[in-house]
Amino acid sequence: MTDVFFAKKFTAGCLTEHSLAELMRTFTVMISAPSQSRSGPHPIFLWLLSSIGKKTIVALTGIVLLAFVAGHLAGNFTIYLGRDWLNWYAAHLQSLGPMLWIIRLFLLGVLVTHIFFTMLLWHENQAARPKKYIASDPVGTSVFARTMRLSGLVVLAFIIFHLAHFTVHLINPQFSHMEAMLDGHQVHDCYGMVVLGFSSLPVVIIYVVGLFLLTCHLSHGIGSLFQTLGLTNRRLHKMIELATRVIAWILYFGYISIPLSIITGIVK
Repeated sequence: MTDVFFAKKFTAGCLTEHSLAELMRTFTVMISAPSQSRSGPHPIFLWLLSSIGKKTIVALTGIVLLAFVAGHLAGNFTIYLGRDWLNWYAAHLQSLGPMLWIIRLFLLGVLVTHIFFTMLLWHENQAARPKKYIASDPVGTSVFARTMRLSGLVVLAFIIFHLAHFTVHLINPQFSHMEAMLDGHQVHDCYGMVVLGFSSLPVVIIYVVGLFLLTCHLSHGIGSLFQTLGLTNRRLHKMIELATRVIAWILYFGYISIPLSIITGIVK
């Protein structure tokens, strides 16, 4: 019933630049509704169960994750400025103390939420189209769009590998004991850790492939954010689609430049 209510306001393919404002007004009305007039589940809960609710959650968590990916790359790029710059950046993060783990847990929660609601939407779409035809028509959808679920699961596995590699040092425990001097103080040698970590060709291949799949996911996902939030229309769709792919590939080449620069000896 909730899906029908939201579908009347946000029908597929008819999103306009005003739909986001309309969505927020509807959401505000649900929150401010007097409790005594309610019967059954809370309107917010019903909104979360609706298609537009799930899509909005996926879009908002996607924006948070995209911002992190871009910011993380900016921090990683200090490796090109030398050992002291990257070690200073890493030491600054470590100086946050418990707050750093709170941020990490928050980002992990955002990632889990993003995946959970994405899977709910996929299951919902499958339930709406239970019959699979022998000849399908992929016209109008890119290979990225048709492999979002698969690439998302592989990207999740890659993220787990990355955390085990450079965050908790499960793959190479030696990383935990690498130290360097910075302004007269002993700090963790993040620069040496990254150089040593990417001195292995199999590891570099894993990162190049994993980041490629992440880019495929982003190239479609970023554009979907605009569509879900009603910030696009038919006139702007092609332009936004091109811009989002450019952004995704800029991030890709930025990220893979680090392991490739190390494995080829440019960064030592």
